[in-house]
Amino acid sequence: MIDRTSSSAWVGRLVEMFASQGLDAVRLLRSAGLEPRRLEDPNGRFTVDEISLLWELAVQWSGNPALGVDRELAARFIDFEVIGFGMLASADLRAALEEFVPYLAVISSATTMELQRQGEDLWLVMGHAGYSRPLPPQRSTYSLLAWLTLCRWVTRHEVLPREVHFGFTPPADPSVWERAFGCAVRFGRADHRMLIAAADLALPLPARNPVLLALHEQATRERLLMLGNATTSVRVSEEIMRRLRHGEPRRQDIAAALAMTGRTLQRRLQAENTSFQQLVDEARRELARKYLADSRHALGEVAHLLGFADQGNFFRACKRWFGVPPARYRQQLQQQREPPAPAAPRPA
Repeated sequence: MIDRTSSSAWVGRLVEMFASQGLDAVRLLRSAGLEPRRLEDPNGRFTVDEISLLWELAVQWSGNPALGVDRELAARFIDFEVIGFGMLASADLRAALEEFVPYLAVISSATTMELQRQGEDLWLVMGHAGYSRPLPPQRSTYSLLAWLTLCRWVTRHEVLPREVHFGFTPPADPSVWERAFGCAVRFGRADHRMLIAAADLALPLPARNPVLLALHEQATRERLLMLGNATTSVRVSEEIMRRLRHGEPRRQDIAAALAMTGRTLQRRLQAENTSFQQLVDEARRELARKYLADSRHALGEVAHLLGFADQGNFFRACKRWFGVPPARYRQQLQQQREPPAPAAPRPA
């Protein structure tokens, strides 16, 4: 199985954001079972569930259900590492997104970003994988808001999305979300996504520089190699996860997306002691945990999202993966969830 983690740099800035809102950062980390010294390791990584628990506690302790849903906070505390500087040197915003979204694993291998065209506009569709705890809505919001902030930073332009969608239920005060994104925000949708206008995508970037772009691309690739996220199996797994909702992906289509032949893909996967079908099965199992942990997804819908042609195949796969049928496994996940630590008073 592929470990899904986020960088210590990203988490460190997140903790700084929490501290700026009056929370005791050290106590918060330790209450989530995390040692603060882990943030000092430049190559350190945090699991999806560790970060979600941190968010749960921060929201609870702050008493603010809209914690982090703030454009200025995102601008102050995000850290996109080498990806941001690579995007900065790109020709325009569309090129920056297309070039560097595939390198998102540098920051988080638990987050995916898919670019979907709508005419000349572009949807940024965000997904998460590798978790068993429910994802706090504030976390998903902050992540998408961070991408919007990055678009503004590289263009030096007030980029405003045409529309934003979230998969969670409407918050008590949706206007906070609309102020943060500067556009209509719709809730209870199929996924988390943001529509960027063609005019913004075509903006030439003030710091564009082909020489620096090549250097940043190389630095980003080296960073991925160091993290172990540049292997063929990881890249194939990410492509599979993006495509499963449209049906079981074909090996030749994945190979074409990665600019290689089907034979080359097969040879490289064999060298990494895996196979295309094994990666499909692992991706389905990982996403099954994600979708079954969220009671909003009916079992038939989960089967569809995993690319199964019928529910019978999904049922048999769950028995093989988890030893129990999907409904029973969903019950087990709900029973295993640990409640957040007791609420702490906000420091005076």
